[in-house]
Amino acid sequence: MPQVLTRQARRLEDLAKRGIVQANILVHESNRENLEQLRPHLVDEQSSTALASLISDMASKTPTNVAQVSQISPFRYPGGKTWFVPTARRWLLDMENKPDVLLEPFAGGAMIGLTAAKEGLVNRVKLVELDDEVASVWECLINGSDVDVQKLCEKILNFTVTLENVQSTIASKPRSISNRAFRTIVKNRCQRGGILAPGAGLVKAGESGKGLSSRWYPETLVKRMKAIREIQDRISFKQGDAFEAIASNQGAALFLDPPYTAAGKKAGKRLYTHNELDHDKLFQAAADNPGPALLTYDDTHEVRELAASHGLVTGDIAMKSTHHVVMRELAIFKA
Repeated sequence: MPQVLTRQARRLEDLAKRGIVQANILVHESNRENLEQLRPHLVDEQSSTALASLISDMASKTPTNVAQVSQISPFRYPGGKTWFVPTARRWLLDMENKPDVLLEPFAGGAMIGLTAAKEGLVNRVKLVELDDEVASVWECLINGSDVDVQKLCEKILNFTVTLENVQSTIASKPRSISNRAFRTIVKNRCQRGGILAPGAGLVKAGESGKGLSSRWYPETLVKRMKAIREIQDRISFKQGDAFEAIASNQGAALFLDPPYTAAGKKAGKRLYTHNELDHDKLFQAAADNPGPALLTYDDTHEVRELAASHGLVTGDIAMKSTHHVVMRELAIFKA
């Protein structure tokens, strides 16, 4: 027995000199045959590039399991980008030099910017948002005082979700920074789909028939807000126009997630208060920016043509809708 172990140790030592190491992996029963076919390539150094390409291709075609992505944004959005986090993370990590600034000029729920700041993928994140209601939350969490944030957190923790309380809060006209932010959070959590645009109705059945309270997680919301405050020094926020922000931050890495109204899409008009956008101008701004750019759009023929006309590269990314239907969106890169 000792001789067998010695021979095995020598064999592993010889393999290690060739760069081959032993690794134990778990494999699903349905993939055992696939693993056998891959086995010879796993010990062949010449296969590394092809395998890396295969992994990248598989990642783009496999829908992201949103439940496995760390949540930090307090918003819930129909156009939220939790599912896009792995793609954006790879985009930033694959850059030769870590970007100094990541600009997200259509901040919305700011999932990508917040993740980049939290994980140190860039040195600094700049968020810009035009919408008054969305901006009120970022103004409080990023530019507000500790007292402002504490007041917001206390209001969330002490709020009792009833139809009367929700309607009263939504109908209110708050002046303080914390009260404006609180009103937005209530609307975002209690209106159908998290839609803030005029005309959105309140949640009815909700999750498991819980109605209005089905999306109200006060402790979780406060935890996320405190997590954002912890990385406050890496983030700046300004309410304003996206094009002006891009022009003022030439050379920054751009993550652009505008309202989806290109090619006559109506979803953006229904979901966002500010939905008029010159998409051709935006693509040109991305192409002209000295720094890298990543855009997300509906996958349409018109959008692909627009990207090609500005010398941008497209690739489709698998995503799951709120109804668990697998769909695809375009990731558009400045090459």
